[in-house]
Amino acid sequence: MIVPYYWSQSKVKKVVNGQQFTVMRFGWSDESEEAAKQLADSRLAEAIQTLESEGDVRRIDRKVSYNGSEGVPIREEVIEKIDDIVISRNAYGALCLNTPDVLFADIDFDQEAAFSTIVISGILVLLMSILTAVITGYVWIFILGLFLSLLFASPLATLFFNLKLKLTGGVEKSRLQAIEKASAAYPTLHMRVYRTPNGFRVLIMNDTFSPTSEETVQLLKSLNSDSVYIQMCKNQKCFRARISPKPWRIGVERLKPRPGIWPIKPEKLAERERWVRSYEHRSRNIASCHFVMSLGSDDVHQKAERVQQIHDEKCLAMKTDLPLA
Repeated sequence: MIVPYYWSQSKVKKVVNGQQFTVMRFGWSDESEEAAKQLADSRLAEAIQTLESEGDVRRIDRKVSYNGSEGVPIREEVIEKIDDIVISRNAYGALCLNTPDVLFADIDFDQEAAFSTIVISGILVLLMSILTAVITGYVWIFILGLFLSLLFASPLATLFFNLKLKLTGGVEKSRLQAIEKASAAYPTLHMRVYRTPNGFRVLIMNDTFSPTSEETVQLLKSLNSDSVYIQMCKNQKCFRARISPKPWRIGVERLKPRPGIWPIKPEKLAERERWVRSYEHRSRNIASCHFVMSLGSDDVHQKAERVQQIHDEKCLAMKTDLPLA
């Protein structure tokens, strides 16, 4: 995991086999802008070598703050570094804790009916139309049923899904039960469970983990962790947790100037700093998550404990009387 201080880019136009290519690569460094430029030049040279030998290459590194091109680190302003823990400001202005090996699981309440449920709902509508057509002898009923099965399969599946959730206590209870089930399946793990504005967060306390390992992926899936979050962990080789409020939840616009991708032009820094001051003022005494409970063993890894202390302090996690955002 890298969240570098300095960024640069190198770009060249190259004609290969009669076709013109524009190739651009980023470089980065914790040491200096010159070192970042050297890396950009080196990565560009490698790309051109691939282009000349194979006839094609990925043209550009996408300029995004997080989950960008393969091999490109997180592109965010570094606010603080504590050993290998990095506090960064994301593209919309919130602070994020990034750690290479202390596992956070992000578990959202947003969910939809499974594809299999949608298919079954469509088949049920179709079977009912076939049965009605056979009984009445009207072929048009079958055609109508075919149309309705395509049109209403998804809404019907959503209705069944929401009814099931309601009968089982709602999505919050369902998600918490999934966490408890995962804890029972992994009894050696020490899980700290937090409530976020739209779900739960789990921090594993007893060990460290590789974000790219199959063991980690399976654990995150067993916790019903967000699939996008799982992929981002693999891409960026780190775990990540938001530790300050989302701006729009506290009546503040997204980070200005837009886009908030780091680094920004020097003439825009004053506007950004004004936004940060306003955001920090509005976000005081607002928690990013609330501690709920611990599950499993009592074992604590020293590194995980350090991450937990920083996380809980920044999130105001133990002040459960504060509003969440």
